[in-house]
Amino acid sequence: MEDYQKKIKQKLSVLPTDPGCYIMKDRQGSVIYVGKAKRLRNRVRSYFTGAHDEKTTRLVGEIRDFEFIVTASEIESLLLELNLIKKHQPRYNILLKDDKSYPFIKITNEKHPRLLVTRTVKKNSGKYFGPYPNAYAAHETKKLLDRIYPLRKCVTMPNKLCLYYHIGQCLGPCVYPVEQEAYQTMIKEITDFLNGDDKTIVNDLTNKMNIASESLQFEEAKEYRDLIMHIDKLNYKQNMMSEDMTMRDIFGYSVDKGWICIQVFFVRQGKLIEREASMIPIIQTAEEEFYTFIGQFYSLNQHLMPKEIHIPKNLDIKTIESVVETKVIQPKRGKKKEMVDLAIKNASISLHNKFEIIAKDESRTIKAIENLGDAMGIQTPIRIEAFDNSNIQGYDPVSVMIAFVDGKPSKKDYRKYKIKSVQGPDDYKSMQEAVRRRYTRVLKEGLPLPDLIIVDGGKGHMSSVREVLENELGLDIPIAGLSKNDKHQTSELLYGVQADIIPLKKNSQAFYLLQRIQDEVHRFAISFHRSTRQKSSLKSVLDGIDGIGPKRKQSLLKEFGTVKKMREASLEDFVKIGIPDKVARNLRQKLNDEE
Repeated sequence: MEDYQKKIKQKLSVLPTDPGCYIMKDRQGSVIYVGKAKRLRNRVRSYFTGAHDEKTTRLVGEIRDFEFIVTASEIESLLLELNLIKKHQPRYNILLKDDKSYPFIKITNEKHPRLLVTRTVKKNSGKYFGPYPNAYAAHETKKLLDRIYPLRKCVTMPNKLCLYYHIGQCLGPCVYPVEQEAYQTMIKEITDFLNGDDKTIVNDLTNKMNIASESLQFEEAKEYRDLIMHIDKLNYKQNMMSEDMTMRDIFGYSVDKGWICIQVFFVRQGKLIEREASMIPIIQTAEEEFYTFIGQFYSLNQHLMPKEIHIPKNLDIKTIESVVETKVIQPKRGKKKEMVDLAIKNASISLHNKFEIIAKDESRTIKAIENLGDAMGIQTPIRIEAFDNSNIQGYDPVSVMIAFVDGKPSKKDYRKYKIKSVQGPDDYKSMQEAVRRRYTRVLKEGLPLPDLIIVDGGKGHMSSVREVLENELGLDIPIAGLSKNDKHQTSELLYGVQADIIPLKKNSQAFYLLQRIQDEVHRFAISFHRSTRQKSSLKSVLDGIDGIGPKRKQSLLKEFGTVKKMREASLEDFVKIGIPDKVARNLRQKLNDEE
């Protein structure tokens, strides 16, 4: 029996029967799963005895240690579980849940308020309206309100009037005093409109259109007419209507084959505007997975808390009230119960339809890394990190690192490196610098190490990476190389000191995974290098122009990004981001000369 198994067996023998949370750790000591239990002893022991479904078996196979925390009640264990998930973000809690968030329209509570579209909800920072079914609808609504109400547009208050003032979309608080009453009137009308009452705006626009028409100002009258028509388009009719205007979320769920699908209906201004389905593997009980999900739904996923939450009748209402700060209702009859039943029905349909997709996805990812590990004779490479370089004849050399976790891209872990220590085209030394910087930081910050490192190249690249890892950093991590054929396609997997060819069938999921990794790291490297070159060329164009210093360079880079886009821009586009008229004209002249 291995040491970790003896250690786990000893801990299992002294587990208490109290409620609490348990924390599972992998071979690197990283937290991979957090759960809660009414009786810790029964729940934690159940993982290490008897048969399990594939998902739980995979989790147990990675456990090398566990900890537990006793709580006074089941509700306290739920609250603690949510805090521990938020702190550690374990793979088996987080990555299998839907991270989708929706855009909101926000009126900031600043002295000179602004109207924004945002996906992040921050308490006490303004009024939020939504969520909107898609970003386009939110931006179109904001664009409409910008044309009607002249609220401030600038993030930082300038010291002179901008383009928005001159086109009537800002009151110019940077120069002229603006009474708070004017803002309050606009905010009230915007609030009424976003809450579903458009009568005030439409009546006001209709009056202005009639006055302009009577004064023979036909262009102005046409603009008011277009705005009214735009409002009509935004207020499309929907089949599902509520009796009142209460903002509510309606939950339903269905369980089958070890999975739970949780369906959420968003009802806003009496309309069902969107639904969201999340597929979650059941590791605890279905009810416990639901309680954890709804606690995370409003804290981790940044969903706006509604006035009411409607849930199925078999759930414990007190448990849910402990993790949400709003009214929780279990409808027993009428249209509200029908909506909950409809959410349950939709969850059941979604679950049935997605089983085949889930099975294919697991075969494409989890099975692929298991087969890859078997073929290479290493433990299953749950975390794979891949490196690639890009340069043109040694100019603007860059390297990148991408990460695949459980056979899927983990884009939050991608890293970019501008090569600093290498002169000229030297692929080996460029990769060494990137690897050195990456794993020096990993060791310093205690980040998880990969189970496998893949380099885009052959024996030389592998040897140069091994030299840094083993000789400089003292790390023993499997290193593989990916060679390409004359068509620049993934050809062979190389492994070991002699870069031996690992036999993999070209139609296997493991080989397809390697192709995805090589294509993705190459794409990421090329796009980063292209961006670096564009910025370098743009910076050279901006050098030597009077009135353009570091801050204005940064503003131009952020706004335009390429010389081509700057050539296509008008003087007004430059003025809009704070470039003085004279400086903008000099810039346009230099751009024309360069062309």
